[in-house]
Amino acid sequence: MSAQTQSARKTVRDIAAAKGGAPLVCLTAYTAPMAALLDERCDVLLVGDSVGMVVHGLPTTVGVTLEMMILHGQAVMRASKRAFVVVDMPFGSYEASLDQAFMNAARIMKETGCQAVKIESGEYAAATVRHLVDRGIPVMAHVGLRPQATNVDGGFKAKGRTDAERNRVIAEAKAADEAGCFAMVIEGVAEDLAAQISRQVRCPTVGIGASAACDGQILVTDDMLGMFDWTPRFVRRYADLRQTIAAAVDGYASDVRARAFPGEKETYLLKKAP
Repeated sequence: MSAQTQSARKTVRDIAAAKGGAPLVCLTAYTAPMAALLDERCDVLLVGDSVGMVVHGLPTTVGVTLEMMILHGQAVMRASKRAFVVVDMPFGSYEASLDQAFMNAARIMKETGCQAVKIESGEYAAATVRHLVDRGIPVMAHVGLRPQATNVDGGFKAKGRTDAERNRVIAEAKAADEAGCFAMVIEGVAEDLAAQISRQVRCPTVGIGASAACDGQILVTDDMLGMFDWTPRFVRRYADLRQTIAAAVDGYASDVRARAFPGEKETYLLKKAP
């Protein structure tokens, strides 16, 4: 990547400076074509481990591997020029030790060229954030509903509904912020809790199911585009591509069966001799 391309891309300072300013526009990206479409329209592209469910058909994000994240991160980086790109660290790639977290985060950064990694921030996370940041790896934290903890929680459940749970989420957010994360995703919490966290941390917060009280918003792009029959309550559908694609395929299938496709315009003909 040239120095000119690198300088055109948003930096960690740009994202951190968004605190209290114009909301950050963030979406997920897993492929080069989608990244190219989103790049000029978004501040942040997240190569989320949601790719396991959205692209690979896994029931949760737990089965996502480091190799999958690197593969999709490489695709997004090839097609994007402007947006700040963050790659999720998958389940099992950072929890065991600080050295494990650094080696895997460094591998993601080196093999994809992304600008940062994201980790789900349980009670263990503050030390990991500090360890990575001190060694040159920008970290986006993730508090509230943590999809990688779905087996412990018994599903994807909103957080902060009891005083104890609320206090734990706040403590985790403050710890990650003090450890040096440059931004923080807040997922699946009530508006007042998201607002309180956003007030109390120095870094910008990015909400998903956490109200407009945050410093930015993110959605899974395929949810926002209407690619699935069911989406979480916090998703607003801006298109119905599932129906659009189904109608297009129905039209194609009908033309093929009627031998109406390919037609003359789509068929190569022998050139006539001069």
